[in-house]
Amino acid sequence: MDIGRIGLWTFAFDYQPISEVRRVVAEIEELGYGAVWIPELAGREALTHASILLASTERMVIANGIARIGDRSPRATAAGQRTLADAYPDRHLLGLGVGRPKPNGAKPLDAMRAYLDEMDHVEIPSPEPKHKPVRVLAAYGPAMMQLAAERASGAHTYKVTVEHTAWARKILGPDSLLAVEQAIMIERDPEVARRVARAHLGYYLKTPQNLAKFRRLGYGEKDLADGGSDRLIDALVAWGGIDRIVARIRAQLEAGADHVGVQVIGVEPGDATMSRWRLLAEALFG
Repeated sequence: MDIGRIGLWTFAFDYQPISEVRRVVAEIEELGYGAVWIPELAGREALTHASILLASTERMVIANGIARIGDRSPRATAAGQRTLADAYPDRHLLGLGVGRPKPNGAKPLDAMRAYLDEMDHVEIPSPEPKHKPVRVLAAYGPAMMQLAAERASGAHTYKVTVEHTAWARKILGPDSLLAVEQAIMIERDPEVARRVARAHLGYYLKTPQNLAKFRRLGYGEKDLADGGSDRLIDALVAWGGIDRIVARIRAQLEAGADHVGVQVIGVEPGDATMSRWRLLAEALFG
């Protein structure tokens, strides 16, 4: 599966009517992005959403980043993934994550391993797709990262530093896919940029799993308090002029990412976001 080096990661489609989403994702494909990553949080159901985007494009990969394993049975996920793989060969990438709450109260690693075991033993009478369905796991710590290397095509990371990307590559080895989300904001004023970035990161600085992740990245309690230190904010969100943002994306690739899903923050879904996607595409592909 060729997802290219650069894609877009976005919540925006959850807030737009499907008619608009179809138009926008078709333009994104024409801009040259290799993939679009869509989350599953409070908006549309993951596989249905992916099917709409696949039907609205011709070449681009549509990636779930991520589909939550607690929201559907292993059989439903396996059948849905196989259906999309058959209908759109080599164009659907299934990212799986535990999400919250953890299924049956299990530890995340145990829950994911059990889910994959069930997925891999589902019997589905429909024909096998020409190309094998591709999955990656949301992974941050060494155990889940190792599971991603062993039981999936690789890992998808979210809100991580360049240093974490280099570490993840060592765990995964040279052959596994490493797809990294990178938040960006085209804003040169440090005060404005950090204020918006803190608002964006506020949720992630309150949940135990994300706090644990940031501590593993080397940030202490002072970094995590009061909306996050400048050091933490600047490491997680690339802000400034377009050249500075492109440099961060390239740093993620040089550190070992195969693909970077760029998330534009600080703008409302619609024309404002689209204008930034166009500007970024011109800088990256123009």
